[in-house]
Amino acid sequence: MHDAEDVLQETLLGAWHGLEHFEQRASLRSWLYRIATNRCLNALRDAGRRPPQLELPFDAPEPTRVGEPTWLQPYPDVLLEGVIDASPGPDARYETRETVELAFIAALQHLPPRQRAALVLRDVLGFHAAEVADMLDSTVDSVKGALKRARETLDQRLPPTDRDRSLIPNSPGERELVRRFADAWEADDINGIVALLTEDAWLMMPPSTLEYQGRAVIASFLRENVTWRQGRRYRLVPTRANTQPAFATYRTDAHAPIAHATGLVVLTLERERVAAITQFMDTSILSASGSHVRCANER
Repeated sequence: MHDAEDVLQETLLGAWHGLEHFEQRASLRSWLYRIATNRCLNALRDAGRRPPQLELPFDAPEPTRVGEPTWLQPYPDVLLEGVIDASPGPDARYETRETVELAFIAALQHLPPRQRAALVLRDVLGFHAAEVADMLDSTVDSVKGALKRARETLDQRLPPTDRDRSLIPNSPGERELVRRFADAWEADDINGIVALLTEDAWLMMPPSTLEYQGRAVIASFLRENVTWRQGRRYRLVPTRANTQPAFATYRTDAHAPIAHATGLVVLTLERERVAAITQFMDTSILSASGSHVRCANER
């Protein structure tokens, strides 16, 4: 989030200083996106660091797989109000709502920078291939080739979706499912949590690379967590992040009448089940957006 804010400020500053050179051969929107895209590409070239790895405080069971480190943080929905464009353009391939979901953001990071830029500009924002080529100082054929490779990678990385049969966001059905999940999580009811999962559900904990798939494996992990906590329970405060149901998580203290912040849990729903639990065990997330969590809860 902070890196994105820095790039946005650099874009606006660069546009202001270069305004006298704007020749109106393209739309102002295209011109601004060209500046922003090149700022992003420069940032990606300079980003030689890797995300810090998270060490779990207990002996976790063998994971289903060890994923690749990605920069992944939740984004409060209240900051998206008035930002998401429901109709980004006639050529857009991905709905804008999908592009802020955690699965899309994680999959996007497996693309090389120019493929990533081409896909976002063409398939998310709806620019024509010629406009994308101009922004990237490239050719239309090169852009089409980059798009083809990027789409193939995302088709492999993104889970299949059946949105026609999925629960509508904020619908009574979604609220009921989320409530049942919260009740089971707070009660350490592992069987109750597992009953709400799809058969191939995932449990992930960015920036940890340990990933667990399947009801039995997830149940094993959760039981180890319960044992380590020694009676300390979770308290969940409902909110939304990345257009998905989420909870700010707090852990009770046996020696004080308070609960300590532990992070954020984001749920990915599929039909009437939970297809993924993404647990961000980083309290700085809440300190950066704690007021947004409270506002969302009060609603």
